[in-house]
Amino acid sequence: MIERSEPAGICLEGVSATMQDRNRGAIVAVRNVDLDVKPGELLTLLGPSGCGKTTTLRMIAGFQEPSGGKILIAGRDVTHVPANQRDIGFVFQNYALFPHLTIFGNVAYGLQVRNKSASELQRAVTEALELVGLAGFGERLPNELSGGQQQRVALARAIVIRPRVLLFDEPLSNLDAKLRVSMRGEIRHLQRTLKITTVYVTHDQEEAMAISDRIAVMEAGRIVQLDTAEALYRRPGSAFVAGFIGRANLLRATVESVRDGRMMIDIGGQKLVMRSEGAPAPGNPVSVIVRPESIAIVASSSGPTGVVRTRTYLGDKIEYEVTFGGQMLNIVRFNPADDEEFLPGDTVSLRIPETNVRLV
Repeated sequence: MIERSEPAGICLEGVSATMQDRNRGAIVAVRNVDLDVKPGELLTLLGPSGCGKTTTLRMIAGFQEPSGGKILIAGRDVTHVPANQRDIGFVFQNYALFPHLTIFGNVAYGLQVRNKSASELQRAVTEALELVGLAGFGERLPNELSGGQQQRVALARAIVIRPRVLLFDEPLSNLDAKLRVSMRGEIRHLQRTLKITTVYVTHDQEEAMAISDRIAVMEAGRIVQLDTAEALYRRPGSAFVAGFIGRANLLRATVESVRDGRMMIDIGGQKLVMRSEGAPAPGNPVSVIVRPESIAIVASSSGPTGVVRTRTYLGDKIEYEVTFGGQMLNIVRFNPADDEEFLPGDTVSLRIPETNVRLV
């Protein structure tokens, strides 16, 4: 088994990155980021393109120096330390394999640079390939492997040097959907087995939720919320986080009354009850979020009603768009075999538990 290094914590203190563009001048890619990655945890930087997540990862790796702030790995200030002296493994989006080397040669490269003996090379590379499910592939060339197998080679090459920190830059984006699901499970299993402190970058929220101990959601160069996947989904701190972690209906409403820890809101004449959560006084406008799967759609009766606009059958679920108080609700119903037939134009009643309506 590959020898485990003691997991190292990562700390970013006020880290910023400014790029110079010939036409636009100075562009701030990362803005005063503070971040603590616990030893042995897998933390994901999640956000849309251009939010600063890859730039942050590259600064942790040492590929790019920050324009401000400090980076520490295992308590050591590495802000200006070269990448090859930071004790990290890096898995690139495009695999970055040497096409002229065998799989054994690709995985062994980092050990050769470190002047390891032939016996050490043989043992460590063989174990790394076994760990990623590529035992017996050592003599093949990269072009003889599938995309998923090449990504496993890149992973083996990163872990064979026994790094204290493992970094991933959108490693699954070049794979098809089914293979992505399989590979993310393998990465998570390997990370837990080796207990390597890991920072993982992706724009895929489902991928982030599936593999992470914690997720740092980034927007415009800042971390806007950092928490577990469940906490981010259930208690998003902003409309941006609510919309990026899963799907959410964002509704404009007016506070009608507040009493005994509960609040009545009005949405275009439709009434909903929710927990007050320190809500403003009656008459004030508010925004609330409701997850599509938390809404029950039933035949028209008492209570809030809407009109079905579209119905989309997707096998394991049916998705509806429903006009509700002059706004549009997305609703998901699972187990469609048990689904009532609600068609466009039907008036339906909606059941929304008060605990599933949250103030933004």
